This record gives sequence, C-alpha cells and structure tokens, in this order.
Amino acid sequence: MSDLNMENCINDICPWSGDPVAADSLTTYKGHVVGFCNTGCRDRFDKATSAFESAINGKS
Repeated sequence: MSDLNMENCINDICPWSGDPVAADSLTTYKGHVVGFCNTGCRDRFDKATSAFESAINGKS
C-alpha cells in the first residue's frame, strides 16, 4: 500500500512499547496509518484488532 509511510503515520511513539516508531513497522487501522517500534509490535496489534473485529462482526 503506497500510503504506508512515515509522513502519513498518526503517531510517533509505539503504543505497545513507548519506543519511537520505525518506518518498516507501519500498518493501517480504520483508514489511518499507525506506527510501531518493530514488526513484532505491529503484528501483535494486527492480530489483536483482527480478533476484536471478528468478535464484533460475529455478533447479531
């Protein structure tokens, strides 16, 4: 995705660790680019948000 760059990132600090965001550890969430300090934190976030979205969408 071409908009995954630091210029579009909405945060400077990783929400998991409190460390600075790294350019290779960006993802999107609800249309916004969110940054993490490393790919492990990014992947942890992606897994958690996917689980929440699945739970929400599974409810009637």
